[in-house]
Amino acid sequence: MADIWSQRRATRYGRYDGGPDPLAPPVDLAEALDEIGEDVMAGYSPERALRELLRRGAGDREGLDDLARRVAERRRRLLAEHDLDGTLQEIRELLDTAVLEERKQLARDVAMDDGDRALREMQLDSLPPNPAAAVSELGSYDWQSTQAREAYEQIKDLLGRELLDQRFQGMKQALENATDEDRAAIDAMLSDLNELLEKRERGEDTQQDFDEFMAAHGQHFPEQPQDLDELLDAMAARAAAAQRMLASMSPEQRQQLMELSAQAFGSPQLMESLARLDSHLQTLRPGEDWSGSEQMGGEGAQGVGLGDGTGVFQDLAELDALSEQLSQSYGGARMDDLDLDALARQLSDDAAVSAGELQQLERALRDSGTLQRGSDGALRLTPKAMRQVCCLLLCDVAQWIPGR
Repeated sequence: MADIWSQRRATRYGRYDGGPDPLAPPVDLAEALDEIGEDVMAGYSPERALRELLRRGAGDREGLDDLARRVAERRRRLLAEHDLDGTLQEIRELLDTAVLEERKQLARDVAMDDGDRALREMQLDSLPPNPAAAVSELGSYDWQSTQAREAYEQIKDLLGRELLDQRFQGMKQALENATDEDRAAIDAMLSDLNELLEKRERGEDTQQDFDEFMAAHGQHFPEQPQDLDELLDAMAARAAAAQRMLASMSPEQRQQLMELSAQAFGSPQLMESLARLDSHLQTLRPGEDWSGSEQMGGEGAQGVGLGDGTGVFQDLAELDALSEQLSQSYGGARMDDLDLDALARQLSDDAAVSAGELQQLERALRDSGTLQRGSDGALRLTPKAMRQVCCLLLCDVAQWIPGR
């Protein structure tokens, strides 16, 4: 009998080419019930038979296991393709440029006092190899080269934009070539945001407080949250990803970034505001993963900056959530738990379509009277479905009777 089932399963399905009703189930219910019936006859419970159908997919459609494998593979690629030293590498390059341009200026400035020239060259020669220490030591250096001074100032600008991009996606690009007025606007936004979150901690915030904040600073939040909870959810998820990224760095990388952060925008005020913000977010959203870490990098891995790296860690968190949803192994799991938008973002639109078809199939089987849940919570085939399974079985047996 097992050979009968395997031969029928291998030849039964063809590619679904749509139908006149766009809301029709993506797989014929009779065919789906046929598969479930085979597993029930093999000793599976109806609940397990349905889960097995969803896991393997019907016909040539992707099932939950196929989607889960694609999620796991994308996660592996993200870990292997990215290294976390992107910002430090940019700083090293800017620092090398500044020192090189300064040396050129010292060499061609014939009017400079030889003693002064020798002193400056000695300062450059004795810079520590640690970029953070070198940047700090050059903080009081009187640059002779305009190009060198500009490269050095770009380090402070880059650090400020990267640190903001960790918390507010898109800030690195938005603040490129920012003016003092632009930076003052960011300082004001951070101050107002921290005050708003402090009100929430005291239970004193109102929707009007949030609306006034968005009226003043809404341009920094393109996702346009409708209330403070939406804003908190988005910001806490990104801030937690930033913390996981830092925890995934080597101790040396982490120490250098901590030392360099004080140079952001040439003032420690930014770091103070961001530290307050992170503290509020951890208090208000303790359920986020604030302490996890990953092993990043592999052969050919490319460095990512703080902002882009935080985005990678957000992707990893979303992939982990999708993996759990696709496993359907937790209590009360439902196909409707699948986040189709996340599947489209992380895999492809086709993956979201496949998952949507599985959701439709499960709903159709339940809503058609094929499956129902008993008073004990167990899923059972209805009498109507049992009659159909029996008919299918008799037809199969009849086809294999000799002489027919």
